[in-house]
Amino acid sequence: MATFIINRCSETPSNWEGPQEKTARMAHNATDFMGNSREIFEKYHIDEELGFALPKPLEELPPPYDEWISIAKNLPELIEKNKLRERVDQLQIHSIDGLKDHKSQRLAHLTLGYITMAYVWNQGDKDVREVLPKNIAVPYCELSEKLGLPPILVYADCVLANWKKKDPSGPMTYENMDVLFWFPGGDCCKGFFLVSLLVEIAAASAIKVIPDLFKAVKNEDHNALQKALRYIASSLKQARKEFEKMHKHVDPNTFYNVLRIYLSGWKNSSKLPKGLKYEGFSDTPREYAGGSAAQSSIFQCFDVLLGIQQQSGEESAARFLQEMRKYMPPAHREFLLSLESGPSVREFVLSKGDTELQADYNECVKAMVSLRNYHLEIVHKYIVRPSCQQDNKGTGGTDLMTFLKSVRDTTKSFQLEK
Repeated sequence: MATFIINRCSETPSNWEGPQEKTARMAHNATDFMGNSREIFEKYHIDEELGFALPKPLEELPPPYDEWISIAKNLPELIEKNKLRERVDQLQIHSIDGLKDHKSQRLAHLTLGYITMAYVWNQGDKDVREVLPKNIAVPYCELSEKLGLPPILVYADCVLANWKKKDPSGPMTYENMDVLFWFPGGDCCKGFFLVSLLVEIAAASAIKVIPDLFKAVKNEDHNALQKALRYIASSLKQARKEFEKMHKHVDPNTFYNVLRIYLSGWKNSSKLPKGLKYEGFSDTPREYAGGSAAQSSIFQCFDVLLGIQQQSGEESAARFLQEMRKYMPPAHREFLLSLESGPSVREFVLSKGDTELQADYNECVKAMVSLRNYHLEIVHKYIVRPSCQQDNKGTGGTDLMTFLKSVRDTTKSFQLEK
């Protein structure tokens, strides 16, 4: 999602299939959205209300994995006392065979991700470790392979699976929510992850109308299409309102000088130029990007849906965003591929020459532009201004302002002329 100020993954089918197989897959995926909505969401691990967020994440793991939970729950204190690495070094290697279900595996991946970031960066970026010990590296890499995620803390961990309700029967509001684990930085950590989640959920509420939208295009039903487009625009505008909570709950200096460090990866990193060695699993260091808003499926979802195509090229936004899909859960990557195989909403609206339909489409694009404009404002406040230097790179390793302006400007160019 656009709030992140910004490997060992199974390859997507398009990397290996032939033309006939690809055509068959596209035809099959396109028909997915003509079926039952609930079945569609189950297939792609999407919740009708929460979108790509993990519903009701687990908070505890059974022995022996409770050792990991104990460390993750006490990270700030262990780091402050400089005891974190000592505690991790004392751990036994645990087989992941006891993690049977998806939610247990997601909690374990979140937990090991927190521990890994803390072990590498410890009390800041002055004392960096280039090797992750095997007692953490082996189970983390094996679990990552099972989940189809890289062995680094990703957006799907720290935002989508790192939350709970204080009152289980209460609303999904900031006041009634908390994170499962913390980094140093106090409430800044909670604020950053939870506001990101609330933005994600607000936008994700529009996912439920995607089947209606595709059916409307197929049946050339203008009224149904307008209704779906207006719902999408409304959801994106609500996401923009949720985004404003960042100012209230996240302090710029704490974010930049403390939390940002623990979200940094080891790809294009001056501190870890060769990457991180996962002891016992890989003989050579591996490079992975840190948590990035581009790892959120929700905004790539609406780009695809609206036919917004980012600029291509060797160092392009499109290339970076495509790379970031490797950091998404496989079911969510597959969902984006399926959307790409569906009918083109943009081409349909263009072909009809209906000014009212074009206006509704443009409202969706404008809402995306508004979100990306606001993201630029947030980045300037939380990254550029505190940095007081030219090296304004996000946790994902990109030149932030250049990248975000490119994405925003390209999005704006996809408004239709009336």
